Amino acid sequence: MAPAATGAKACISRSLLPRQPIYAEGTNTKRIKDKAQHAVLLDKTTSEKLYKDVQSYRLVTVATLVDRLKINGSLARQCLKDLEEKGQIKPVVTHSKMKIYTRAVGASD
Repeated sequence: MAPAATGAKACISRSLLPRQPIYAEGTNTKRIKDKAQHAVLLDKTTSEKLYKDVQSYRLVTVATLVDRLKINGSLARQCLKDLEEKGQIKPVVTHSKMKIYTRAVGASD
């Protein structure tokens, strides 16, 4: 009977044993995203691109300027204020968290 008892112990279900965390291969390594190097000041080429290209954008937000012109978010907010004062864009929604602008169309205002 002794051999049968050892055989029964060997047949204990794995679900009854204490579990150890199982890691997939390579999950312990974290992927680090490259930090974007956006411009903090407007140089001549960026400002020319700003005043020329923004007139053709249908939706103008801080995020679109940051994405397309590779400028800083605070610089994009200042550019939006400047473009609004010059009349190149007009506000659609002015909320404290998100300002949405569109291109200003000729005399149809």
